[in-house]
Amino acid sequence: MPQHSAPGERLQAVALRIDNAASRADRPAPRLLAVGKTRDAGELAALLALRLAAGEARPAFGENYVQEAAGKIEALAGRPVEWHLIGHLQSNKARQAAALFDWVQTLDRPKLVAALARHRPAERGPLNVLVQVNIDDEDSKQGCRPEDVPALADAVAAEPRLALRGLMAIPAPHPEPSRRRAAFARMRAAFEALAARYPQVDTLSMGMSDDLEEAIAEGATMVRVGTALFGPRPAAGARTGGE
Repeated sequence: MPQHSAPGERLQAVALRIDNAASRADRPAPRLLAVGKTRDAGELAALLALRLAAGEARPAFGENYVQEAAGKIEALAGRPVEWHLIGHLQSNKARQAAALFDWVQTLDRPKLVAALARHRPAERGPLNVLVQVNIDDEDSKQGCRPEDVPALADAVAAEPRLALRGLMAIPAPHPEPSRRRAAFARMRAAFEALAARYPQVDTLSMGMSDDLEEAIAEGATMVRVGTALFGPRPAAGARTGGE
C-alpha cells in the first residue's frame, strides 16, 4: 500500500488482508483493534467515522500510554469507542487506567490485579483483562512466563471488578514466517488451555501490521494494527503493543 494512500483505502486493504487470512485458515475473522500510538485525536476520529460507516457498532482502539490516551478519550467522549490499553502498565498508573479503559491487555504481574480491581469505578462494569505472555522469553519484553498464566488468571477471575477475557502477546519479530507462526501456535495452545478452565475466555490478541496473517492462521481473535491503518510514523519506535 503506497504511503500516500487515503485512510479509507488503508482501512479497506487491512480489512481485505484480515478476511483473506481468515478464509485461508477457515477461521472466523478476528476483531480489528486500531493502534493510535503517536496519532492525534483528529486522526482517530477520522478512522472512527470510516469504521462506523462500514457498519461497525463500537470500533476498538488501542493506546500504549495512559497519559497520552487520556486526552484522546476526552476528545472522543460520547462516541462509540471501545478503549484498550495495550502498553506496559506501571503500578502508579493503575488507578487512572482502571477508570479510563474498557480493556487492559497487559496485565502481567499479581500486583496489578489488586490495583486494577480496587480502582475500577463502581458505576462501570467489570474491567476486561487479558494476561500478557512473554511467549519468546525476551529480556526486552514485558509479560509473564507461560507457566505463570494459570495463577495470574485465577487471581483475575477471583476479582468481581475484573473480567478475565484471555491472553495477549507480542512475539519476537523473526524474519522467518515459520518461526513467527510457531510462537503464535504456542500462544494458541496456552489460550485453549485457559479457555478449558474458564468458559468466559474468548479473546486471543496477537498479530500486528507485519504478521497478522500468521497470527490469524493460528487462531487470533483480535489483531492490533497501527502502521497499516494510519501510515508510517514520522520516527521509528520500538515494537510495542501494536504496529
